[in-house]
Amino acid sequence: MQYNNTTVVLPTFNEGKNIGKLISLLLKGYPGISVIVVDDGSSDSTLTVVKKIRRLYRNVDFIDRAELKLERGLTNSVIDGINKADTKYVVVMDADLQHPANKIVEIHNALENGNKLAIGVREKVPGWALHRKIISKSLIYLAYAVLLARGGTTSTDIFSGYFGADRKFFLQVLSKHKSSFVGEGYKVLFDLLKCIKRGSVRTCDVPYTFNVRIAGVSKASAKQVIALFASFVS
Repeated sequence: MQYNNTTVVLPTFNEGKNIGKLISLLLKGYPGISVIVVDDGSSDSTLTVVKKIRRLYRNVDFIDRAELKLERGLTNSVIDGINKADTKYVVVMDADLQHPANKIVEIHNALENGNKLAIGVREKVPGWALHRKIISKSLIYLAYAVLLARGGTTSTDIFSGYFGADRKFFLQVLSKHKSSFVGEGYKVLFDLLKCIKRGSVRTCDVPYTFNVRIAGVSKASAKQVIALFASFVS
């Protein structure tokens, strides 16, 4: 199978220890696939690694958001990557190797079968501390209430950072509801779901096991929670 119609968008911040391995997995596992790394001001070797790979593979590209002096934020990074892509489908995933690359085949097939959105849902999340699970569950319940009140589309993992979409569809939703996307935030999928009327399009869930981070550090912080509450009301 060829994947010339698909671009993987990788938002990065200090993932120099992981990005090279991930890109290698993508290029070897998915012939013809394109990769766009969208870096948001890394101070490590992330861009150095990507630039070396880009010299060898023309289907690997990058956006240096710090050099362009763009407003920071993971959602902003994802949107920039999707705008830069020129394929029918896009897949968004983290660059820390916690999202298993071998699930892209299922996401791609779901899109090919007519789904506008294919969401990677975490069936198992090993290694999470109890307090983090409690905070996460509480925020998820609040987010579901927001989606239900707004008539938005739901999923079994509404905060997932791993999803595939019909690119044209994503950009159409963004164009109509731009103010609902919190650019400095971290939950672009949630922002997307709240703008899609429930039952209006086909979506599906693709289950996976969340990998344990081996290198680098988690970006979780109180800032993310604040940005999420901004998403609740935007």
